[in-house]
Amino acid sequence: MTMANLKVNRIGYGAMQLAGPAVFGPPADRDGALAVLRRAVELGVNHIDTSDFYGPHVVNQLIREALHPYPEGLVLVTKVGARRDDQANWLPALAPQELRDAVHDNLRNLAVDALDVVNLRVGVHGGPDETPIEEQFTVLAELREQGLIKHLGLSNASATQLKEAQAIAPVVCVQNMYNLMQRADDAMVDECAAQGIAYVPFFPLGGFTPLQDQRLTEVAERHGATRHQVALAWLLHRSPAILLIPGTSSVGHLEENLASGGLQLSQEDIAAF
Repeated sequence: MTMANLKVNRIGYGAMQLAGPAVFGPPADRDGALAVLRRAVELGVNHIDTSDFYGPHVVNQLIREALHPYPEGLVLVTKVGARRDDQANWLPALAPQELRDAVHDNLRNLAVDALDVVNLRVGVHGGPDETPIEEQFTVLAELREQGLIKHLGLSNASATQLKEAQAIAPVVCVQNMYNLMQRADDAMVDECAAQGIAYVPFFPLGGFTPLQDQRLTEVAERHGATRHQVALAWLLHRSPAILLIPGTSSVGHLEENLASGGLQLSQEDIAAF
């Protein structure tokens, strides 16, 4: 699968969980966090999802410490449009100067001259809304023209916002909430596939409340797999446009997630859901 001309394996890694509790502050086990990042690359992961508002700054600094100078072909995808306050609250940061500052924060903390992909994070906590994004996406498009960003994407966005963004600059990926139990974005998944845009589901395993369903257990038992592996395999079967970025702070769970790429679900398995 590609995001524009970026060739990435279908299972990547989401680095959000490397920060402390509530994605805030440093990790309890810094060496463990570094080990997860290095092991991911050893196992062929070449797509890491991050943001400078994870921590804030903490996760990008861990990525830099673990992996810089970055191996050839490693694609680092970040996002802007939010910030954290001292109480770990998530606040919007969509003013033009806030977006510019966020891009420069990502450049500095990742120690790169240009960001591979920057997603504009919009919408609200419960999902996308229809707030116009022309001003915000234009700011990022200008930074792309300046060579600070290679490609642009959207996160938590609606179909209307996708069209609005595409009128300004190419969109290579959409990162929205989607998983086996939460399928409100079905139409967006199919639209991305039709246009050759990568669709990257966040919370592919249900987010802070993991997916729980008896059908998952039954299919997993048939394959000698875990429920999480079945849920990830289902997403890979759902659409060729889907790229996965499951997150974890455990090397064992990382290896388990990556192994889901070899799980072949039958038509009977798919029909169960």
